This record gives sequence, C-alpha cells and structure tokens, in this order.
Amino acid sequence: MVLISRIAISLILLGLLVSGATPEEKRIAIFSRVTSYSLPVVDVGGQEYSGFLEILEPLGRVSAKADNKHWKLRYNDLELEFTPNETRVHINGSNFDLGSPFLIQSGRGLVPVSSLGPLLSRVLGGLVTFNSASRRIFIGNIAVHFTAQILASQNGPTLVMNFSAPVNPTIATDASKLHMSFVHDPLVPSGTQTLTFNNQAISSAIYEEGNGAAEITILGSSPLFANFSNDRRTITIAAAPAVAAQAPSQAPASAPMPAAAVAPAAPVAQEAPLPLAYFAVVDASHGGDDRGAALTSQLDEKDVTLSFGRRLRQELESRGLTTLLLRDGDTSLSLDQRASMTNAAHPVIYLCLHMASQGNGVHLYTALLPSGGASPRAFLDWDTAQAPSLARSQSAVALLAKALDDSKIPVRAMSAQLRPLNNITTAAVAIEISPPASGPSGLGSMEYQQSMASSIATAMSFVRRNLGSAP
Repeated sequence: MVLISRIAISLILLGLLVSGATPEEKRIAIFSRVTSYSLPVVDVGGQEYSGFLEILEPLGRVSAKADNKHWKLRYNDLELEFTPNETRVHINGSNFDLGSPFLIQSGRGLVPVSSLGPLLSRVLGGLVTFNSASRRIFIGNIAVHFTAQILASQNGPTLVMNFSAPVNPTIATDASKLHMSFVHDPLVPSGTQTLTFNNQAISSAIYEEGNGAAEITILGSSPLFANFSNDRRTITIAAAPAVAAQAPSQAPASAPMPAAAVAPAAPVAQEAPLPLAYFAVVDASHGGDDRGAALTSQLDEKDVTLSFGRRLRQELESRGLTTLLLRDGDTSLSLDQRASMTNAAHPVIYLCLHMASQGNGVHLYTALLPSGGASPRAFLDWDTAQAPSLARSQSAVALLAKALDDSKIPVRAMSAQLRPLNNITTAAVAIEISPPASGPSGLGSMEYQQSMASSIATAMSFVRRNLGSAP
C-alpha cells in the first residue's frame, strides 16, 4: 500500500515537471487607503484559513501572545481573545462567532477566510466589503470603478477606458486578445461584467476576478495594444500600429503578429478622438466636504450617489446613450459649477441624482421656477435659465415615470425648488432613489443599485426615442 502511494505521488510530481505547471497558490487580497497587499491562504480540513495577525499588521498597531489556553491579540485599543478549536471570540468582552474553529499552527493564529468580512468590520469599526468568491477585501469606500467607450479616430476605432483612480495593471497579449490583470488595484465591475461594443475591430470587454485579483480581457479582430494617459487614469486600446498602418494586401502572408502589449504614447497622441456629443449628463449630488444626508451611521449620501452614478453611466452607455459623469470622485463642485459644466456640454438631458433614507421607489423632480418665469430681457437670466426647456423637462419626466411604472417601480413626479435645475439650459430632471425594503443600508447594495440603474437606463432609452435631440 505504501509502495502504491509512493508510485502515485512520483507520477504526479513527474507530470508537473513535464508540463512545467505548478498548482497556483491561493491568495487573499486586502485593499485599504493605507496600503494594498495579499497573503497566502491555507487549506485545513477543507476550510480556507489565513493568519489574522498578518492581516492586521499593515493596518495599525498589533501584537499577539499565547498562553496554555488562549491566543490573545491587541489591535490599537481593541483586545481579542481566541480559544484554539473553538468558534467563539471575545472582542472587548463581547462575543463573536467565527463560524468555524480558530486554529494555531506553528504559533500563527489562523481564522477562517469566510469570517473575515464581519470580523474585520467589527475590529476596524467601519465598512468592510468581502468578495468571498475571489477572496478580495475592501476596507472603506476605496473601490476603483471604470467605464469603457468606443470612440472614432483617424486610424480606426479606439476603446477608451476611464478609471476613477490611477491603476497599474500588468498587460499581456494573446493573438487578438488583450489581458489586463489588476493585482494591486481595488477594481470592481461598473455594471455588467461583459460589455459588448457592437464593433468588429474591438468587440467586447470581459471583467473577471479570482484568487485576489481582477482581470479585464479585451476581444478584437486583430492584435491590440494599450496606452496610458491622464496620470494612469485612462487606458486607450487600439489595433497594434503594424496592423493599422498596413493595408492587408501589403502584409506578407507569413508576417508575425506584433507581440508588444504597451506601445509608445506618440502614435496614440496623433489619433485624437472625434468630438463627442453627449445624450446625458449625470450629476452625482454632493461630494467632498458636502456629505449630503447621513443615510446610516456609516453611509453618506455623497458616496451612494457617486457609486450609483457610475453604474447608471455604464448602463446608459451600454444602450448607446453617450453620458458624461460630472463628478467621478470624492470632489467638491458648487451648484453653479455643476450647471456651467452641464450647459457647456450641451447634452439632451441633465440627470441629478439624490438618495433618500425613507420612502420607496423613485421620486422625479422638475424645476419650480420663480414667479415670472422666463426673463423678458435680451440675455438669459441665471435663475430662470431652465424656462425655455421646462416643457421638455416635464415631458421627459412624464415619459420616464410611465416607463418606470411599467417596470413595477413606484414613482412620483413633482416640481421643486431644487438647484441647479433652475440654471440648466436643457431638459433637466432630478432623480431621488428611496431605499429597498431592507432599509437605508440597502442603498449601498450592489444588487439594488444595479437593478435601479438598469431600470432607469431602459426608461431613458424610451425617453430618447420620444424626446429627440437637444433644442
């Protein structure tokens, strides 16, 4: 029996040596504002475990010691007491259940990976999001979002990907595929995981994540290359120069495909995208020092409107509705700045996003203009700039309300003195999202936001067919 086992092990090792493959080490990734790092995961009895001291070390002051019965850990001013082979943990005198037993191996305190989301939230005292399928932990609102849009250029279509923070992926090419792996960036999908562009040259982008990393694969009809700009917040993807520069009849039949994944910036700089006309401007209300409403003790309106705005932009653009998101980070914009930026973009419609801590469904608002309406003077008065477009705004709200009602979403339409609606020179609507049945904390739910964004974007497609272009 021992001989058979040894032979089996030898055959397995020999197979690995011949194929050149080794089992991929399981990793868990932690992303925070302080640092981002990954740690190994060990399997014990079919359960995944990771060292808890090692997880906390980069985040604050931490120490641990063991006696005959307990493993005690101190993180900043918090005291935790673990008992080997038990699931219960004492955290400053109160109990917490790990779900699986705590273990000690070679002096290391191991906690089940499945418990890390709620355990870290309890220890750190803030928002912790854990994607268990890919073993990625996000501490605070640090997720990096992205949008992807095909633009026309002199040398063919380019895919422009804008990220909410600088990114540093590793890039590799495989025939007509371009792979970007994000190991150190807290990248999350900004809507559906597969984006289809209805373009032969660059057909789609697929988002996947696993083993502590995220990956985006771009599919094209020829070899692709990527170029960084905007302080690594923008990645532009196009056909490799050797393919774009030569006509098919000029290329030798045996010409090798370009292998370079990242090309110099100069060729892309010569391919300036054509000016873009926006259908919608999406304005995530509040931002910076303006937190908006405190939806819960840990959830500010400014964070929810931003994450929802990114999802809505992605959903609108996936339906062919070009969209500008005014605030794509935690920045401060005055009401006058928001109106001026919108008016300069000349969109068909302006959508201002708000969140409510009570109620249900969606509330839609149009401007309530001061008495007197439109200015009779030769110039357009700032406080009544909406007057010439008010009828279009009301028409858009009526169409939007009907489409949402048809989707079984409770909706109410009204007028309100809600700036900057009065200052917008095109159709302008404020959209206020109420929480789901689970309460205000549900406003931060990825599933709820995605459902609402998809419904509103579908309704806006109906509005677009009936509203037409900007006046």
